[in-house]
Amino acid sequence: MKKLIILIFILIAKISFAQNSYQSQPPVQNISTDNNVVFRLFSTRNMYTFIKLDTRNGQMWQVQWDTKSNQFETPLSLVYLVSEEEEKNGRFFLYPTTNIYNFILVDQIDGRVWQVQWSMEAKDRMVIPIK
Repeated sequence: MKKLIILIFILIAKISFAQNSYQSQPPVQNISTDNNVVFRLFSTRNMYTFIKLDTRNGQMWQVQWDTKSNQFETPLSLVYLVSEEEEKNGRFFLYPTTNIYNFILVDQIDGRVWQVQWSMEAKDRMVIPIK
């Protein structure tokens, strides 16, 4: 009987640990392997929020979807991070971080990086270079 109680306790502990580990992981990105696309949608850990990225020049928008009336698309950054001559499909890519509101934007050609922060509040949205 004592062994059975210990075994049940160990199983409960393992299940609890597995659930906590799963919840702390960043979202899985289902990204197309087609490098020739202009726009990509990146999921955030908020089920209603995505970031739309222009992969040619680094412009970004926060996209909010909803089944009711709280749908919108708002700019995160309309700054062109490269000149028109340097634009190339697939040049920019977003990587999630462990922070729900932050991503890292990478220029896959020259290696420059930016911190991208989305928010429901316009004052808290930002894109800043990491030097």
